[in-house]
Amino acid sequence: MDKLNSTSRFSLIKTQIILTQTDTTVGFSSQNHKKLTEIKTRASTKPFIKLYQDFKSLQKDKIRVPNSQKNRVRRSKKTTFIVKERSFRVAKTPLQSSLLRDLNWNYSTSANESGKNFERNFCEQKADIIIEDKNSLFEGQASTLYKINAKKIKRLR
Repeated sequence: MDKLNSTSRFSLIKTQIILTQTDTTVGFSSQNHKKLTEIKTRASTKPFIKLYQDFKSLQKDKIRVPNSQKNRVRRSKKTTFIVKERSFRVAKTPLQSSLLRDLNWNYSTSANESGKNFERNFCEQKADIIIEDKNSLFEGQASTLYKINAKKIKRLR
């Protein structure tokens, strides 16, 4: 189900806050990191994970994944990587939403206030667009987090 709370046009989807089920947990997605920072009420210096639809989109964004780690990134599931202080994840959306298919990337964060658990009412008030399927929205386990470079890999979460 795609539910649009805003009267804005779909062409402005890049600036909207989308509440959706990601591959790991329920989250807010947007290409506007300032709006996400406002909603989460967290420090503006803390970066967001950039979620890419595929590995080609990641490469177009000039993130240089070391050759020794490319297969790991390409084949990973539910995993976030940090390369040179830039965090990203390659994951196809589990929902068959035409809105999400049109976005090659977006900033992603868990759908809650900073340091709190998922509350559906809070999330629905803050989101411009809600995308939900028959399984509803659920808080799952966060992605695994690795810091990688050409020589080593370190698990952070």
